[in-house]
Formats: sequence, structure tokens, C-alpha cells
Amino acid sequence: MCRWLAYSGSPVLLEELLYGPKHSLIVQSLHSQLGAEETNGDGFGIGWYGAQSAPAVFHSTEPAWNDRNLKELAGHVSSGLVFAHIRASSGSPVQLTNCHPFRHDNRLWMHNGFIGEFPTVKRDLILEVDPSLYASIEGSTDSEVLFYLALTYGLEDDAPGAVQRAVSLVEEVGRRHGVEHPIQMTVTTTDGDQLWAFRYSSAGASRSLFYSTSITALREIYPENRLFQELDVDTRLVVSEPLGPLPGAWNEVPEASWGLVHHGAQDELHPFRPA
Repeated sequence: MCRWLAYSGSPVLLEELLYGPKHSLIVQSLHSQLGAEETNGDGFGIGWYGAQSAPAVFHSTEPAWNDRNLKELAGHVSSGLVFAHIRASSGSPVQLTNCHPFRHDNRLWMHNGFIGEFPTVKRDLILEVDPSLYASIEGSTDSEVLFYLALTYGLEDDAPGAVQRAVSLVEEVGRRHGVEHPIQMTVTTTDGDQLWAFRYSSAGASRSLFYSTSITALREIYPENRLFQELDVDTRLVVSEPLGPLPGAWNEVPEASWGLVHHGAQDELHPFRPA
């Protein structure tokens, strides 16, 4: 499968997010501790928001640990909202259009997991994508199809409801075709302001997902830590696996849950129940 991180908070250099932590995403691309595979070398991607309303994206089919362009870019770009994804293909080709994060207008989307027996259910799912959106599908992954199903069901207006409806469809179609466990997912999406994250699987045993403890709490636990004193109180990370061993810094997202991170507002955590 894959590993990803989503960051929202004080603007930081991408280098600090991707390379700085002890168990950074770059380290995880070679030595994941909680993923289905230890190595995630089938390409990578980053997305970030800057001067424009739409996010920038950078994709490569190179392994993240060995890409000089990523290292160069990460040392010069800073942002307050960043998505990063390292890929381990579940069967689809290693090509740029299959690298996450996926982008449509001002929205980004990343997925770790799979749609069960995707070649069997692919036609039925794609036929549900709104015709006005269909031409924007560039790759061949189940992750991108799931994104466009969520867009079809109103992702831009009601992200939790749209993802619930998309997952419901995947489960309905899968079981109609005899698929025992139609979906496995951790998903995150953003509009550049709010960030949503989802953890769910039909089997009830989802891939790992964690969120960082609030900066306010971390300042109390680690008053000598300069970084915690400098970061905005709204700063939050959602990650496939912790970026370091600091006690009290990471919390597991409960099974079948979705959460919302939003500047200036209380974070939310709710049950995720497909219809």
C-alpha cells in the first residue's frame, strides 16, 4: 500500500516536513514500520497551497529517497497546508498520472488502501462518475476513481457525506460482484482551508492512521521544546504512521472514523458510517 502525511498550520519548509523528523516520510519510503509493505518506492507526490487559490502538485515515478529534484524543491518551498504521499502500487502501473495527491480545481485527495477486486467492479463504478468530471480522470488507479466518485456526490459542498456515499457505492457494487471486503482506506482531502481525514475498511481492520496532539498540550508536556513554542496553536499533522517516537505526541484515529482540522475552530472527530 502507501504512506502519506497531511500538514496544516504555520508555514514550514517542505524539507522540515519530509526530511527532518526521525521517522520522516522519506525514511518510511524505505523502512515503513506499520505499512503493508516496508518499502514504498513506486513514485511519490506532494501538493501545497501558495500564492494561487489552486494548489501546486509535484509528482515523480522515482523513489522518494532517491529524487534530487524533490530534495531541491523541498529546501525552497514553504506552505501552511501540505500533502505528501509515497506509493506502493497494488497493481496499477508506475506512472505520473497514478501518483497522489490527485487534484481537481482547488481540492487535493490522497488514499492509502484499495478497492477490492478493482478490475471486476471498475466499469460499474466509473459509470457512476458524473459525465462532466469523467474526462478529468487521467490515471488508472482505484484511488482516483474513488476521488471522482466523491466529487460526483458533492465533495465540494459536504466532504463527509460525499465520501460516505462513495464508499457506500463501492461496498454495494463490490458485494453485488461477490467481493468479500470491497474497500480498505485511509483518505484525506482538503479545499485549502479545511482538512478532512477518514479511516475505514469493510473488514473492520483499517490501515494505520494517527493525528498529532494539540500544540497547546505539547507545550505543557515539553516546555523546553523550541519548535512547539514557535508553531501556531492550530498546527496539526495527520499521518499514516508517527514521524517520531516522542511520547504523547501521536494519537491513533479510531476505527471507522472521520476528522476535521480547521484553522481557528475546534478539531472534530466523528464515526464514519457508510449508508
